[in-house]
Amino acid sequence: MHYLEAEQYTHLAGEINSLYHEAAVKMGISDSVQNILYVICEKEGQCLQSEISKMTGISRQTINSAIRKLEKEGIVYLKQGNGRNTIICLSEKGEKFALEKIHPLYEIENKIWNEWTHDERQQYLALTKKYRDGLKKYLKTIL
Repeated sequence: MHYLEAEQYTHLAGEINSLYHEAAVKMGISDSVQNILYVICEKEGQCLQSEISKMTGISRQTINSAIRKLEKEGIVYLKQGNGRNTIICLSEKGEKFALEKIHPLYEIENKIWNEWTHDERQQYLALTKKYRDGLKKYLKTIL
């Protein structure tokens, strides 16, 4: 019985990822650009490059490549942080771009969250954290 539930979870997670991909395609951006800008917007227009990697799971090489492209387009600019840390910042053009390409996702997600009760939101978050923690724990045994 648990196998069918795990299969259903995998299928649902894949469908959700596919929907975000579809949104990126409709907005005319790549999945990695969508994810990078999403994180920068969450962090109020600027964040460490290392945070993007941690929050998205995107490889550093892919992030570097996407950021270079965004920088050439004038959407982001780089600022030196402490030590070797690089801060990625939205430019004025980038803020407008994010308003058009990223903020519609926030609006959709907020609509969904607002349709749920407080208890449903808390339950979802608690179970998602429990799944993440379990995955971390058991992956250590095979890696």
